[in-house]
Amino acid sequence: ISMKKIIFRKLSLDCISFFLLSLFSISIIIWVLQAVNYLDFITEDGHGFFVYLKYTLLSFPKILGRIFPFAIFFSITYILLKYEDKNELVIFWNYGIHKIIFVNFFIKLSILFLVFNLILNSVIVPTALNKSRSYIRTSNLDFFESMLKPRKFIDMVKNLTIFFDEKKANGDLKNIFLKNKSKDGGYQITFAKIGKFEMRGSKKVLVLYDGKTLDGNNETLSEFKFQKTDFNISYMGENLISVQKTQENSTKQLVKCASILQKKKLTSENYRKIYLFTNCKFENLENIYKELYRRLILPFYIIILFMIPLLIITKSKEEESFKFHKFKVIIFGILFIVFMEASSIFIKSDLADNYLIIILPLLFYILFHFYLVRKFKYYTS
Repeated sequence: ISMKKIIFRKLSLDCISFFLLSLFSISIIIWVLQAVNYLDFITEDGHGFFVYLKYTLLSFPKILGRIFPFAIFFSITYILLKYEDKNELVIFWNYGIHKIIFVNFFIKLSILFLVFNLILNSVIVPTALNKSRSYIRTSNLDFFESMLKPRKFIDMVKNLTIFFDEKKANGDLKNIFLKNKSKDGGYQITFAKIGKFEMRGSKKVLVLYDGKTLDGNNETLSEFKFQKTDFNISYMGENLISVQKTQENSTKQLVKCASILQKKKLTSENYRKIYLFTNCKFENLENIYKELYRRLILPFYIIILFMIPLLIITKSKEEESFKFHKFKVIIFGILFIVFMEASSIFIKSDLADNYLIIILPLLFYILFHFYLVRKFKYYTS
């Protein structure tokens, strides 16, 4: 193996290892802080410990995705400054490696990170988010009873209010009151002397004893008494957790949805019409484009984040202005990351308005590459 390959291999291993260390260290710290906030799932929302554990673990890929750009810039900058400080970059120049070849090496290395980030953002993160939320959606309120407190009106469930006087040692709820407003244009009020939760197969059912139900619909009111009846709580879990968010839909679903909506003409009648899935509608088209942009376009900025730290080697550390030059490069890189993360706000619901922001990574790449080539006075034939 030639010496050039050896030193480039060492450089790539240093970059990758320090990147992984930075990425996971920062992500784990953020994940721990976030996991503490998620304890409300147990203490307030009534979900079980294993639901909480699965939810928090599956949120980790999203944290990785958000930290990824910063970790890249920080890692490459640190490695180059370390090599420069220890005069290790001189080894490259002494072996006849031109600086533009050095630049092209980093561009090639960035492709590896680009592919990984594309997979992370477009496949792993949405799958993990959907899976984590599904644990809460499908938990079927196994711990619903822990949400209920005596002599308090509980309205955590949409369109439903629950009140009871006392909870007995065996779990029975005494003098229970339920008001259900989920009926179109009406409501239902139920009183019962006793209410208890029972398992029916894999589902939990609220069984009411010795009570009556009032049905109100517009101006009519009907009443019926019962000795025993089942109160349907199967919909409660769905109402506690909102519908699937756009960020939880797969990339394939979002691409198909965008394609369908592009082929259809927007009218006042179909503005809120749902097509493939709940979020697939003209009303949500801008959010769909923004999500696709974050998954499929933003990762291409990674190549630029590899190139910005290379501005450091445009000056020698022997120059008096080198310290200020390092500072300028770091500040510029941070500002670029801020711009990159905020660029999705420019995405609009009309695809034609998005072409410029979509090709920006390519324009930045051409600009930076041209600048570095001119700076190092190297011209390819």
